[in-house]
Amino acid sequence: MTGIKVVTIGGGSSYTPELVEGFIKRYNELPIRELWLVDIPEGQDKLETVGALAKRMVKKAGVPMEIKLSYDRKEALPGADFVTTQIRVGLLEARAKDEKIPLKYDVIGQETNGPGGLFKGLRTIPVILDICKDIEALCPDAWLINFSNPAGMVTEAVLRYTDIKKTVGLCNVPIGMRMSVAEMLEVEPDRVHIDFAGLNHMVFGLRVYLDGEEVTSQVLDKLTSGESMTMKNIVDLGWEPEFIRALKVLPCPYHRYYYQTDKMLNQEKKEANEAGSRAEVVQQLEKELFELYSDPELAIKPPQLEERGGAYYSDAACSLIDSIYNNRGDIQPVNTRNNGAISGIPAESAVEVNCVITKDGPKPIQVGELPVPVQGLVQQIKSFERTAAEAAVTGDYRTALLAMTINPLVPSDTVAKQILDEMLEAHKAHLPQFFETVV
Repeated sequence: MTGIKVVTIGGGSSYTPELVEGFIKRYNELPIRELWLVDIPEGQDKLETVGALAKRMVKKAGVPMEIKLSYDRKEALPGADFVTTQIRVGLLEARAKDEKIPLKYDVIGQETNGPGGLFKGLRTIPVILDICKDIEALCPDAWLINFSNPAGMVTEAVLRYTDIKKTVGLCNVPIGMRMSVAEMLEVEPDRVHIDFAGLNHMVFGLRVYLDGEEVTSQVLDKLTSGESMTMKNIVDLGWEPEFIRALKVLPCPYHRYYYQTDKMLNQEKKEANEAGSRAEVVQQLEKELFELYSDPELAIKPPQLEERGGAYYSDAACSLIDSIYNNRGDIQPVNTRNNGAISGIPAESAVEVNCVITKDGPKPIQVGELPVPVQGLVQQIKSFERTAAEAAVTGDYRTALLAMTINPLVPSDTVAKQILDEMLEAHKAHLPQFFETVV
């Protein structure tokens, strides 16, 4: 049978219409014959709703792509060419705990950074590693494309604790940065190129080019003059102009948590008191989205999805899959094995860096040493990711405490222990590895 088989685990996600739209747009170059949307039984309502919308989108587009729904990934995986993962263990209720509990200790509560990022990793990594076992058994030649956050930590764990070599982690932050720069420069995005290097949600634009000519300083000037470069889920509080000029590289939106910690903490507290945590806001957005998705007349991805924070996922994900399948040799920023691309980070560790995308996967472009002002922070976060991945696999309390303490958003070992203990109890149902080992 000709054509490609893609299995999306977490298929009931509100992001799925982005993915379907991207596959439809590329059908002539990326002929997907089967798209399996897989979810857990508890997500049946969402999967049925998203699946029905996906079928309407495919029918409207007139492409021969079959949409199949399943609650058993072992049924879906055999023969897959690509497996994408976009799971949220514990759903948005768990995210709300990740955001609210640290705030009680005057620590940033955020989905992928600080204590929240640690606990999302602790919940997510064991599930992803179980999925990897099924991939190894049922479709060993498939590519694993992971969108699940924290994507860098998850990629680190897959590279260290499985035999899967054909894996790539993906994030929409770099493409969002490129789109923002294009908007600043008032040009088409395909005229902009950025040399990305760092880690997931810790990536820097080392150099920016317009039509092949470097324009880094002009872009930094625009950033310091009040032009915005952020995401739906991260408030733009502006930057100290002299700091950005001294940094000499383009920070990503998530760097605000590290360079503007006090301001972001105060903003989080204010928003939590007024509108609820980001998870609670997203719960309302998702409710509205699924009401839209339920409309039997809707046969396109609704524009309201961009409010969810997932803009450009279809471009990032579908472009990556298209480039692997068609051996395009184009350049894309992805999370992959370092292989010496960034000096000072182990070769076997995951980094987010520009790569040449081929049928054999991403080939990282050599960066060498990161600039002195940023390399220390990147290495500290890599230490955190590695320690957190080890804690997720082993369920070792002390390793989890170590990971919490070395994260730069946590002020002390004592505060780390207090947050760790409360969050372990709050997430007990999704952390069996800890409660089998902790006495």
